[in-house]
Amino acid sequence: MIAMGPDDIPLFGMLKSRLGYLSQRQKVIAQNVANADTPGYQPRDLKPYSFQASMANQGAGEPYRGGRVAPTNGVQMMATSTGHMGPSSGASAWRATAGADSETTLDGNAVTLEDQMLKMTDARMNYDAAVGFYQKSLSLLRMASRKVNG
Repeated sequence: MIAMGPDDIPLFGMLKSRLGYLSQRQKVIAQNVANADTPGYQPRDLKPYSFQASMANQGAGEPYRGGRVAPTNGVQMMATSTGHMGPSSGASAWRATAGADSETTLDGNAVTLEDQMLKMTDARMNYDAAVGFYQKSLSLLRMASRKVNG
């Protein structure tokens, strides 16, 4: 019998990936804030987290159940009705485009603390939401695996 851990479930793998991304983003933003007075410093940020990329990477070449390799390169989305939305063209009307911070000082520093704090708050809220979802999902698994008396 093969033991299965939470990371073997695609949902948990994606959540773990999202948490890792958000943790890295918080580090990058903290570096931006720490260099707010460094002449010539340009703020950095990570590429926006891509749900599609995360779906494609889930299970790609990973062994499962008895050491066999997953037959597809990750989870694929498919429309089950003609009324469903088609594949995205890459540009989303719902995601703000990434751009430079709004101000550059005379010494060439482009870090705007207000913008960095907004980014940090956004990353923190997304991190808290992902942790909450992870915990709720684990509690559902625990509840489903309990032995029923009777």
